[in-house]
Amino acid sequence: MTAPILSAEQLSATTLLRFATAGSVDDGKSTLVGRLLHDSKSVLTDQLEAVEQVSLSRGQEAPDLALLTDGLRAEREQGITIDVAYRYFATARRRFILADTPGHVQYTRNMVTGASTAELAVVLVDARNGVVEQTRRHAAVAALLRVPHVVLAVNKMDLVDYAEPVFASIAEEFTAYAASLGVPEITAIPISALAGDNVVEPSAHMDWYGGPTVLEHLETVPVSHDLTACHARLPVQYVIRPQTAEHPDYRGYAGQIAAGVFRVGEAVSVLPSGRTTTITGIDALGESVDIAWAPQSVTLRLADDIDISRGDLIAPAADVPPVTRDVQATVCHVADQPLSVGQRVLLKHTTRTVKAIVKDIPSRLTLDDLSQHPAPGQLVANDIGRVVVRTAEPLALDTYADSRRTGSFLLIDPADGTTLAAGMADGGA
Repeated sequence: MTAPILSAEQLSATTLLRFATAGSVDDGKSTLVGRLLHDSKSVLTDQLEAVEQVSLSRGQEAPDLALLTDGLRAEREQGITIDVAYRYFATARRRFILADTPGHVQYTRNMVTGASTAELAVVLVDARNGVVEQTRRHAAVAALLRVPHVVLAVNKMDLVDYAEPVFASIAEEFTAYAASLGVPEITAIPISALAGDNVVEPSAHMDWYGGPTVLEHLETVPVSHDLTACHARLPVQYVIRPQTAEHPDYRGYAGQIAAGVFRVGEAVSVLPSGRTTTITGIDALGESVDIAWAPQSVTLRLADDIDISRGDLIAPAADVPPVTRDVQATVCHVADQPLSVGQRVLLKHTTRTVKAIVKDIPSRLTLDDLSQHPAPGQLVANDIGRVVVRTAEPLALDTYADSRRTGSFLLIDPADGTTLAAGMADGGA
């Protein structure tokens, strides 16, 4: 079996879907991903041969498709997924970037990484076990990260005799839970990753199910990641001043456009200072252009000589984000050491890093009933909670609801650079 070769014309005609997989331990997530790659003919011959050889050496008659995704030696030896593995594949209808995230509770932080840029999350459930705490945690993370589409893949249907009532009960419980979290769209699909039922090909064992297969849904789900429709934002990464004989007076502000569109002649504000000026030129790939959009990397030239440095944000004068030193946010705590009230941290937002202190931790989310546990005092690994952070310098911060790119931030340990928490801003206090 060889991977299909798509022409440049075919690839350019397809859309790109970023999606993440998540599930509790032994729900069959790696097998699902392996089956998806195998049955969509996205596996190279030498990869499949290597998997077949390892499977035979273990006494397995059929290839263990989970081995296609568990790339680390520790993962293969233990039969678990530890790190986020990114897979790239394509069909005639769409291109895909898949973030395969771990199922163990202690690796929930890795799901935050994988889902942060995803437009869709596939949450696996073992049909024998139903919705468990880790399922609820993954649904909560998907909701917090505002992943617009969630697929509930009820796996191992072959082990419950493909019984429709089992699937219906799990789908009803999960859908009610995810909807209460605010997940906008939930699609439930009964599958057997091991046997291939409803992954790429429709199942012959579940004629009671009339919906799409997993791949069908992935190929047809609407993708709306048009960053050009968002508020225009350019975090300054580098100030370019060649001061050469050829360019004695050139001054440009380089960075990747996080969202939106910029045009020559447009009035812009530089934040946090609030100074206003006009774009006189845009340089992209060594050429001057009249317009640029996300996610292009460009250099803006401005009419006025303003004090601008790395970490400043350029935005349209008529559409600026609020500037604040008191950040209210929901965070996913990812470090082994706790996050405590009064703790000094660094806050990294786009290209800007500032000193900060944790002023308050008002609540921690209880995943069983979605209640807020008040005043926990600290957050430990994999907790999701509300925080208020006071920064030493003002930040131009969008809300996460308005912009996933410029409404997110990291809290970092200033002592050793460890990432403590991933934050989603609600705005200023």
